[in-house]
Amino acid sequence: MNKLRTAHAAALGLAALATTQAQAAAQPAFLAASQMPPSSTPWTATQVLTGIPENGGVLCAPYKIPAQNTRYREFNTELDTNGVQVTTVARTEADAVQLVDTLRQSLAGCGPLLEQQNPGLQAVSASHGKLAAEEGAWVCLDTADPQIGISDIHLFSVGRDGRTVTLVRWGQMGDLEDAPVTAFRTTTKTAVNKLH
Repeated sequence: MNKLRTAHAAALGLAALATTQAQAAAQPAFLAASQMPPSSTPWTATQVLTGIPENGGVLCAPYKIPAQNTRYREFNTELDTNGVQVTTVARTEADAVQLVDTLRQSLAGCGPLLEQQNPGLQAVSASHGKLAAEEGAWVCLDTADPQIGISDIHLFSVGRDGRTVTLVRWGQMGDLEDAPVTAFRTTTKTAVNKLH
């Protein structure tokens, strides 16, 4: 009887270990620092962290991504260049589709919203179209915020693979013509294709 209990306990332990490993394996993969658009100084990346970044997540889409089942990684260079990837696993594929639509709408309306929230600030937005990557990805817009002689530019993208949605942001000081749109499109495709 004791041998039977021992064998049963061992079987349960192996089953629990297999479940834990399967859950770990199912976690979406993230971009590596080297997969961000090329910069004059090397990119570094934080560990993958649980939840959403501070201040509700991402510029232009704050509080749109739920904290539950969400992780993120931040990227930086020695210069004023930075980025973040936020990835969430929705409850259903329909929920993931809805979240992508919500994020795209938030990003598309970002320029006018920034101007409304910051009188005197000028924000320019432009869509860069859809990319062929898994269930689709969109490089949604870039923004320039010139104020007091300083201009910040940002590129955003959002994509989906099944129930998994990922948003990537790149930003630095500079003008819109400095934005590495082609390289960011490549980064976006990589981010979506390596999710699972």
